[in-house]
Amino acid sequence: MTDNPKVPESMSQAEIQKMIGKYDPDFALRRLEGTMRAVTFTFAVLFSVYQLYVSFFTPLPDQVHRAVHLSFGLGLIFLLYPSTKKARGGRIPWYDYLLAALGIGVGLYWLLNFEALFNRIGSFTTTDMIVGGLAVVLVLIAALRVVGVPIVAITVVFLLYAYYGNQMPGFLEHRGVSLERLIGQMYFTSEGILGTPLMVSASFIFLFLLFGSFLDKTSVGGYFNDLSLFVAGRRIGGPAKVTIFSSALQGTISGSSVANVVTSGAFTIPLMKRIGYRREFAGAVEASSSTGGQIMPPIMGAAAFLMAEFTNTPYSQVALAALIPALLFFAGIWIMVHFEAKRLGLRGLRSEELPGGKEVLQKLYLLIPIFAMIGFLMSGMSPMRSAIYGILSVIAVGAVRKATRMSFGDILSALADGARSALGVVAATACAGMIVGVVTLTGIGLKFANGLLELAGGLLLPTLILTMLASLLLGMGTPTTANYIITSTIAAPAIVALDYPVPLLAAHMFVFYFGIAADITPPVALASFAASGIADSNPLKTGVESTRVAIAAFIIPFIFVYQPQLLLIDTTWVEATNVTVTAVIGMIGVGAGMIGFWLRRLHTFERLIVIAAGLLLIIPGLVTDLVGFGTLGGMLTLQYVQRRRHGRGLAG
Repeated sequence: MTDNPKVPESMSQAEIQKMIGKYDPDFALRRLEGTMRAVTFTFAVLFSVYQLYVSFFTPLPDQVHRAVHLSFGLGLIFLLYPSTKKARGGRIPWYDYLLAALGIGVGLYWLLNFEALFNRIGSFTTTDMIVGGLAVVLVLIAALRVVGVPIVAITVVFLLYAYYGNQMPGFLEHRGVSLERLIGQMYFTSEGILGTPLMVSASFIFLFLLFGSFLDKTSVGGYFNDLSLFVAGRRIGGPAKVTIFSSALQGTISGSSVANVVTSGAFTIPLMKRIGYRREFAGAVEASSSTGGQIMPPIMGAAAFLMAEFTNTPYSQVALAALIPALLFFAGIWIMVHFEAKRLGLRGLRSEELPGGKEVLQKLYLLIPIFAMIGFLMSGMSPMRSAIYGILSVIAVGAVRKATRMSFGDILSALADGARSALGVVAATACAGMIVGVVTLTGIGLKFANGLLELAGGLLLPTLILTMLASLLLGMGTPTTANYIITSTIAAPAIVALDYPVPLLAAHMFVFYFGIAADITPPVALASFAASGIADSNPLKTGVESTRVAIAAFIIPFIFVYQPQLLLIDTTWVEATNVTVTAVIGMIGVGAGMIGFWLRRLHTFERLIVIAAGLLLIIPGLVTDLVGFGTLGGMLTLQYVQRRRHGRGLAG
């Protein structure tokens, strides 16, 4: 056990932004000053004001609203995001002014020509084709700057596949799509850039990101750390458990694994290292916990709203279905860090290292807007109205104390920050819309599904394993919303097409989990690499360690496919509780085996036994449950007797 650690000072906001920008292009903005800083700030505020006004007062035709949303997004992206890392200074080159103007123009083209475009759908003019082609190119360039290479590469591959379909081999072959038809599909229909993904961005996601921005202005993020320290800091290996608790809370409002890692990891990773956790393990706990925030309802990295649209399921049902698996995921990480702390003989934090309980409890009111917003959503209120009322509740609750009271300047700043935080989503969903459009044109989704089924022999488990691998591959380096859109469009149909009756929501949740797991799975593992930067650890080893710590993320999806009761589908609370309890006990066995410690150190053979017993409890069935319970019970009894024989009591 190490000496008494001191709670580290938080990184400055500039250091946090620099660290996030290093691993997440979404935060790599120009450092503007003077007039252009004021111009972009005003433009961002207008973006938020437009979204609020249209959502609350004057809805526009769907295509027009999405196009104007895209206009604001493209304009801001080209003004705020440089083409290279070296160009992050305070000067905007002439070509970015031109790109910004063109980006605004292609969106306004819909606003100015809506009726004419609507009347001549399928028979486009030369001007339409030029504008549509520009829109495709501008979206790809914008996505490259703000999202990164993976999503752009995938989109380009799909576009090329559509155009050169008659030259594709085997089952991938199709007649090919002419350039005119391809451009028309991409920008002048509801199954392209202006399709469902961008619709969800323009309607729901933007407002919830704005809600998170207002929460940030009332210092809720910092309060999450204090509350987590108060709840979990004294426990064995306290800082690691603080990380888990804090990341679960952050996940209710955040849309980025990397941002979660850097924001909370700047505080928690040094703490974990100082009490004795290995560097790689400390980084892995933060990376896996922060990634888990993306599967935590009610927001789920904004994917909850997309999932509701794609599966035609009420939002409240999607959020409720995600709850138990998310809690199991965090329980799995908690189990792992607990056994690791016991193996190393680590302690929790002392009273003098923790925030005062009275002070923490006095600030509980800061959580009211979150619970209010969840209440609005679960009551059946539309997500747009829920987010707007949530924003108003943040302002009202913040006014209770001077320290959290928002001035007019704070409100403007929150509006601007919310707009900036949405830019990555705008670009990602526009690209994802093109992917969906190509799938619609070519039928590649069904062809891919049939290919997977043929390779798996039509069997459930091999299909799930192949779909898992496909989702991990498709999700690498891709933000949450685009990640889900791609995996649900390409990989999920393989599960749905099986003869085995897998519910549609379970299939979508399955690919969503593994797409998110790509954030911690090498070789890309953006969240793990960001955590390694703070932990000063080996990035690849941190990624491998993250995968081990988050083993629950690789088990839980298989559970809810085999037992949809875990998603509260066609079940009772008694059945759901039974599945949950056996899964938690099973993960205790898996966690003990992975770490190599339970009541005492486990030998290799014992580790294999408890892992196998844990997996038997996770696999559905009365016989497997009985064998798993019996084996784990026998191992626990044996360890207890051996500890007593050596004169050692049970660890607390």
